[in-house]
Amino acid sequence: MAEPDSAALRGTALQIYRLFLKNNKPFGIRAVQRALNLSSPSVAQYHLERLRILDLLKKERGNFIISKVILENSIRVKRFLVPKYIFWFMFAAVILLLELTLLRPPEITMEYSIYTAAMMIFLVFFCYETVKIWSNKRL
Repeated sequence: MAEPDSAALRGTALQIYRLFLKNNKPFGIRAVQRALNLSSPSVAQYHLERLRILDLLKKERGNFIISKVILENSIRVKRFLVPKYIFWFMFAAVILLLELTLLRPPEITMEYSIYTAAMMIFLVFFCYETVKIWSNKRL
């Protein structure tokens, strides 16, 4: 079987794969067409076959199911795909909050300012990466 790459999982094929990841149940061609509002069943069939050839889906009893889970930038939590950077964003936010409230020294020093600035940079970076993954609808 062909090895999936980032170019193969784009557009409609990516939308179909995300549909399977979120719902974690078998879908037929018409169900995929209706769920994603595709123009015809042949469009759904083409992309489902493409995903089957890439060994991401397999066909059982006339329906397609997931055979391989690929989540490069996300983690599946029940029915939701959550960008993995959101956990680092939350961690950085908690550390920054602790630093600004509980760990604030009586006199602001250069070291404290550098640590605070570094945490703010990390916070902005992780926020940017999370928004980028959500907006591009990547895995």
